[in-house]
Amino acid sequence: MLYFEIKKMKFSFNFSLIILLLIRHGSCSRHYDRHRLLQLRSEVKEMFEHAYHGYMKYAYPYDELRPLTCDGVDTWGSYSLSLIDALDTLVVMGLHDEFNKAVDYIKYNVSFDADINVSVFETNIRVVGGLLSAHMLSHRATTELEIGWPCNGPLLRMAEDVARRLLPAFDTPTGMPYGTVNLRSGVPEGETTVTCTAGVGTFILEFGTLSRLTGDSIFEQVALKALHSLFNHRSKMGLMGNHLDVASGLWIAHDSGIGGGIDSYFEYLVKGSLLFNLPHLRSMFDELRKPIDKYSATSTGWYFWVNMQKGQVTMPIYQSLESYWPGLLSLIGDIDIAMKSMSNYHDVLKLYGFTPEVYNVVNQEAARDSFPLRPELVESAMYLYKATNGDPYLLDIGSDILRSIQHSSRTRCGYATIKSCKKHSLQNRMESFFLAETTKYLYLLFDPDNFIHNDGSHGKVWKTAGGRECIVDAGGYVFNTEAHPIDPGILHCCYMADNNHWSHRQQPKYKRFMKSSMVVGQKKESTNQGKGTVTGENGSSASGHGFTVDESSIYWTQQAHEDQRPQFKNDHQKPAVAADGISGRPPTMNSLQPPPPMPPPSSRPPVIYRTDDQLHDDGRREDEEDAATDDDHGGNRDDGGDGDMRFESTTRQEERTAKLDDLGSAAAAESNDFPDYDDGFKDLTTADRRYRQPSSADYDHNRGDDDDDDNNWKAKQHRWTSEKRQQDDQDDDDASAAGHDDGDNGYQVLACPATNNFYTHFRW
Repeated sequence: MLYFEIKKMKFSFNFSLIILLLIRHGSCSRHYDRHRLLQLRSEVKEMFEHAYHGYMKYAYPYDELRPLTCDGVDTWGSYSLSLIDALDTLVVMGLHDEFNKAVDYIKYNVSFDADINVSVFETNIRVVGGLLSAHMLSHRATTELEIGWPCNGPLLRMAEDVARRLLPAFDTPTGMPYGTVNLRSGVPEGETTVTCTAGVGTFILEFGTLSRLTGDSIFEQVALKALHSLFNHRSKMGLMGNHLDVASGLWIAHDSGIGGGIDSYFEYLVKGSLLFNLPHLRSMFDELRKPIDKYSATSTGWYFWVNMQKGQVTMPIYQSLESYWPGLLSLIGDIDIAMKSMSNYHDVLKLYGFTPEVYNVVNQEAARDSFPLRPELVESAMYLYKATNGDPYLLDIGSDILRSIQHSSRTRCGYATIKSCKKHSLQNRMESFFLAETTKYLYLLFDPDNFIHNDGSHGKVWKTAGGRECIVDAGGYVFNTEAHPIDPGILHCCYMADNNHWSHRQQPKYKRFMKSSMVVGQKKESTNQGKGTVTGENGSSASGHGFTVDESSIYWTQQAHEDQRPQFKNDHQKPAVAADGISGRPPTMNSLQPPPPMPPPSSRPPVIYRTDDQLHDDGRREDEEDAATDDDHGGNRDDGGDGDMRFESTTRQEERTAKLDDLGSAAAAESNDFPDYDDGFKDLTTADRRYRQPSSADYDHNRGDDDDDDNNWKAKQHRWTSEKRQQDDQDDDDASAAGHDDGDNGYQVLACPATNNFYTHFRW
């Protein structure tokens, strides 16, 4: 009897001990009070500062830090990539002084006038995205904003310059871009036409933002055209392959999944629909997700690679890059499915301390065990932590990642790539995305009160210099695939799409296309006819591939106020004389194509794109014009009674130049008597579509000019314009004398295809 009592007591003791251990374990791993979160946040901030200062001390101005040898190396383009990538992280962590120093470094030392070949995809997400995000967040770090912010600014001009150098890549029969471009000369000779799916469909966030900040719709237009064209090349089963030929649209790699080579295409469909209110992009994602759930997803939460034509599993693997998927699902509300996948990924993390690049799910071993400190898993943890209202399990994942990086990756001057997850050996490289993404997502995971997490309950009413008000800093930030946040409120401060903007007209046409494209065996020609596809002048689809784009409805309306006034200081390096437009042709500064003939006034669209100067105080302008008329400098427009004329002949321009040269610079500028220009947009496929890079002559102003801070900016603008025209006239005379007369070389002032703003000639 005593024996049984002793056994009973032992059993009771062991059971109680197990319960206590479970309670203690649960309290340690699941409970994060405010003090603990503050500790983790401070640790992440110190991690970032250690890596950032290591880069600035040992690697700048090279692209990346080599943390084992403490030196630098150029990788993606020789333009201080890690510094550009880290700009917005400095703002997110409150390091405002460092941000302002970094902006000065970039403004005065970084130039994209380089004869180098760069990745179109990487340059867009890292450089264009980084510059745009830093530009939009700069109001939090400094009060010395350029007049006209957020529609003007040095970082915005640099982003626009880089994006224009990428445009030649989109000059393909399908509208899908090449993978490589030369920053100075366009697409390299002999460049392969094969690129990955993500490299085609990862532009809408950056290029759409540029269009709304600069008023030039070409960026959003080419990005959407690439998205639609890629979608129309999916297989009969609705699956996307991994690599395709952008010239023919033929698939080269037929493996379909959610990981590397495809990933950010899905991401940009969802985020593009949210940022720009384009519901048809979300419909495209939903249509692509159906076969993914049917063929690629497993009941246990894994996603395998399958053949895009047959749906059979080809690779039962998990890639570290796939860890973004749960976070993406959280944006559309599929929390349960996302958490199931997160549990699987966390198991792999606990097995190795990191998530290897490739993990074989069937064999349960790492097939490729390197890990370059990727951010995707902690990215999903951050999204899901917000979506679940603070599930502590997601903090566990972030804490585990932080512990592993601190334990195995830290070096004397930075953090090194994990060469082998099995051995925790190191490789001499620190990717720029460690500063841009990994540290930022960790910081935001442990900082629930950060301004990025604003739920819209508060914001700032930004009053522009011209008196217009818009809402900024009200939350809803959308991250690009390099973790650069975009403030959606700022997109409404500068240029807004008109009610008939073509992007918003795609939803009904998209539905008609989806219905017709599902008809088995139906010919593509009949599909286009059934949708009423608009064709360009060369007979091709105006949208490139299957999507209807009503080019005649493309207009942009500028918020016409004085905050749009361009700035003329040389606040960073001069841009290159790059390839002419998206075609890659050499620029022709003094022999531009003559303007196309204008339609009769009755057939023209209304002029809805106006600048602040065109809408300046009417009384003041009339007084100036009357005064100029009394002095026989009337500046009256001899337009044959057509007050809406947008282009002038060469002779008329010469007459106007002579008149303006006789005027006093201030009075001439104040008169604002400049011609208007066509504000319509032509089909990308037409021969007369021109996009030129400004030449060095456009920026050849004396940087040491004592009156550079002169408030009379219009006088300076007019002086530079007159000098430019005189120089062009002299060049024309020299060309004629040398027997190289190109005929009617009327000087066309337009530098941007979406403007009738004479002053835009000085902008990038």
